[in-house]
Amino acid sequence: MKSLPNHLTISRFWMTAVMMVCMTLDFPYARIAALVIFVIASITDALDGYLARNFFGCTSFGKLMDPLADKVLVCAAFIGFVELDSLRAWMVVLIIAREFMVTGMRLLMIEKGIVMPAGPWGKVKTTMQMLAICLYFFGLIWESKWLPAPGSDFAWWLGLGTALLTAWSGVVYFWQQRHTIWEKEES
Repeated sequence: MKSLPNHLTISRFWMTAVMMVCMTLDFPYARIAALVIFVIASITDALDGYLARNFFGCTSFGKLMDPLADKVLVCAAFIGFVELDSLRAWMVVLIIAREFMVTGMRLLMIEKGIVMPAGPWGKVKTTMQMLAICLYFFGLIWESKWLPAPGSDFAWWLGLGTALLTAWSGVVYFWQQRHTIWEKEES
């Protein structure tokens, strides 16, 4: 049972695949199922970290795969919303580019022996992304002027805000680590 947090991390990859299938199927309640799967996967993200830190211990596998599973889940949902006309592709490319760049920076920092924890802007970004994804699901499921229905102005503005906040959080990470990133390597 020592690997329970790792099993939860792996489950997010499977849940992501099932969520994507449900997003694109055209049968009653498929999108509600996709939303429920997204919420459960998001809960496993919080749960596996809590369990690893407090009961089971952190593993190298978890340190690498947990953030990757999170990014796969979020990026897959955003890509699905492009297909469903809720988001523009350039917005999602901006979001994904930031995620890859910050992940690359984290790997560079780890190589230098520095662990880069999530900062306040990263936490705000994650909260905004999760909220936006849930709102986009609600916009697919229920018709309301208060929800970001596909092709609506609300959907466009929500996507713009999410993409800009995501990009800004990446700029902040790079700015804060600029001296460490560009340090000359010792021979």
